[in-house]
Amino acid sequence: MIARALLLAFVLSWPFAAAADVAVPQLSGRVVDQTGTLSASDAAALTQRLKDLETRKGSQVAVLIVPTTQPETIEQFSIRVAEAWKIGRKKIDDGALLVVAKDDHKLRIEVGYGLEGPLTDVTSRRIIDEIIVPRFKTGDFTGGISAGVDRIIRIIDGEPLPVPKPEVSHSVDPNMFFDIVFSPFGFLGYAAIAAIMRGLMGRLVGSGVTAGVVGVIVWLLLGSIVVSGIFGVIAFFLTMFGDSILAASQQASRSGRGGYGGGWSGGSSDSGGFSGGGGSFGGGGASGSW
Repeated sequence: MIARALLLAFVLSWPFAAAADVAVPQLSGRVVDQTGTLSASDAAALTQRLKDLETRKGSQVAVLIVPTTQPETIEQFSIRVAEAWKIGRKKIDDGALLVVAKDDHKLRIEVGYGLEGPLTDVTSRRIIDEIIVPRFKTGDFTGGISAGVDRIIRIIDGEPLPVPKPEVSHSVDPNMFFDIVFSPFGFLGYAAIAAIMRGLMGRLVGSGVTAGVVGVIVWLLLGSIVVSGIFGVIAFFLTMFGDSILAASQQASRSGRGGYGGGWSGGSSDSGGFSGGGGSFGGGGASGSW
């Protein structure tokens, strides 16, 4: 009876214990700091070094700083993070993860299958004990993380890993395309085509031919039939009724409503998005404390 009661209590309490585990943080970048330990500039510099490593070698390394992993051990938590983030390339498994639980005074280097040769358990432990922990003990968390990551990077650089595949783009950058189209040169080019076609073929046929020419050019540059069709329709109406639109604009200007203006406001948006490449982990690495 007592044994059954204990078993029932364990079964009932298990879901609550599991629910109490620290949630795996979202992989928002190569450096995820939930404690505010790293300054923005330090995190950016570390991120750039890890990005350069991936560009150069293909390997992915990430850093995670959390307040605590309790009630789990850092080993249990870090392998959950590694399995969720999938750092490293698929089937090459060349990922590594440095996890720091600041309030617990614990840290771990989790190593993917493909790096277990150069980044052995012994090597990982030496990086922790000889490079990271001495700095942590003096309160230099930024220096410890930076030095530890640098040593990991040097070890990976010495490993003959498969060369990363270059990112080849066969299309024109949309921002560059729109900058050209909506520039004065773009408008002059369109106006020249429209004037020639209307002069040779008349308003209706010339507008249709102009729309076709513009649509083909856009399709060749961007490879999108939908976008080329939109530009073609716009070109048709501008060629067909451009003089009326210009006259109306000039009339509005004279009445004090302002002239025809505008432009393309663009810019690059780099969210720093980062995702794992599908790498696998098997528990290799080492843990330490300070």
